[in-house]
Parts: sequence; structure tokens; C-alpha cells
Amino acid sequence: MSCDNHMDRGLLPDPSTPADADRKVEWAVLGYLLDADPDRFTIPEVSRAMNAGETDFDSEDAIERAIRQLVGAGLLHCRGGFILPTRAALYYWRLAE
Repeated sequence: MSCDNHMDRGLLPDPSTPADADRKVEWAVLGYLLDADPDRFTIPEVSRAMNAGETDFDSEDAIERAIRQLVGAGLLHCRGGFILPTRAALYYWRLAE
């Protein structure tokens, strides 16, 4: 598992629109979970890890929205309370390396 903090990669530097911010958070969440595979996390664990322990509503909400969007897009799925990358997401990630 990579120890990179995907939120520290400059992915959220004053985005020009809310949609841009959402896409950047989605990409960061997906990258975090793909790097961590096969480790499993709950939504609160992902939020704490990506927000460096901060618990403000906006940061937590951004992570939860990103997970919801990625599940809807078929890139993540929820199983037993854990968030998992789909096979398609893992395949893409390995091709992109």
C-alpha cells in the first residue's frame, strides 16, 4: 500500500467550480483506494485518512459524495460496510501504471 496522502498532492487547490472540486476529490478517493488494495476501509476510515484526521463537515461530505458518485459509476462498490474498488477499476489502474 502506498503511504501517499492523495489529498496532499495538490488536488484541491482552490478549484474554479464545485464540479471541478468534486472531480478532484473523486479522483483522489479512487486513487487512495486503488493504491490501498487489497486493504479494506469503511467510509469513515477513508474520510479520516484523506482528511488527515480533521472532522469538519465540508471535508467529510466531499469524501462521502465522491464515494457515492464512484459507486454509481461502477468504479467502487460497498460490501459489508467496506468500500472496495471494482475489478474494472483495478484493471484500469494496473494498465495505467
